[in-house]
Amino acid sequence: MNSILLIMNNAPTLGFLLHDVARLLRKRFEQRAKCLGLTRSQWQTLAYLSKNEGIHQAGLAEILEIEPITLVRILDKLEERGLVERRRHPTDRRIWLLFLREETRPLLDSIRVIGESTRAEALADISDDDREHLVRTLTLMKTNLIGACQTPVEDKEKNHG
Repeated sequence: MNSILLIMNNAPTLGFLLHDVARLLRKRFEQRAKCLGLTRSQWQTLAYLSKNEGIHQAGLAEILEIEPITLVRILDKLEERGLVERRRHPTDRRIWLLFLREETRPLLDSIRVIGESTRAEALADISDDDREHLVRTLTLMKTNLIGACQTPVEDKEKNHG
């Protein structure tokens, strides 16, 4: 009820505000990254793969929070462009391990520059102290929620939460 009242009073709730900021960051990044010729799902896949090279397809799909078949389609397109390669697992032929091709490194550098520019726009007029405090607070919130997600919700909260 309180969140409905807050929305009706034009005061955003934390969840809505976080969602809007994340959505606008993605939108602005997409505007800047359009020249790279990649879709959002493709550049996100490349970004996560760059931090997790050698991961198997199912593991990357889990990190990206997408269905494995969806990731296979994305990887097919990236492989056609020569940006990623699949290698067989050394002991399990059913598993494909994922790696970036050397030709992808300059593209990742461009993605990083675009990300930095986008973050700079978002953080304009915010002091260094406030930026550090924001990152600490969001990191703590993330830690809290990871822990909470590993704890079963009590029946009373499920039905009346």
